[in-house]
Amino acid sequence: MKNKKTIRIFLCAAVCVLLFSISAIPAFAAGDVASAIQNTWTSAKTQVQAVVNNVVFPVVDMVLAIMFFIKLGTAYFDYRKHGQFEFTAPCILFACLIFTLTAPLYIWTII
Repeated sequence: MKNKKTIRIFLCAAVCVLLFSISAIPAFAAGDVASAIQNTWTSAKTQVQAVVNNVVFPVVDMVLAIMFFIKLGTAYFDYRKHGQFEFTAPCILFACLIFTLTAPLYIWTII
């Protein structure tokens, strides 16, 4: 009985591997893909930078600032209730806020 179960599991695994190998079709790129990507990036670079600098970073900064002040307030109320101030979460949020505020100055030289 146990031998039949082992054979059945082995056959199911073999059929799955066979179906996978039959349905796997290699995809090859036609032409020079790297230069196409580089040309696309150079043509769209200014637009992407403008959108990220004027929309994405301010939204992320605003969300982090709101979260920082909310967490600072809840940490203060926990301090008043328990007598111990928890610095970890406000410090992490503040560090992230400083990072995203200064990111537009250096992020484009990295990319």
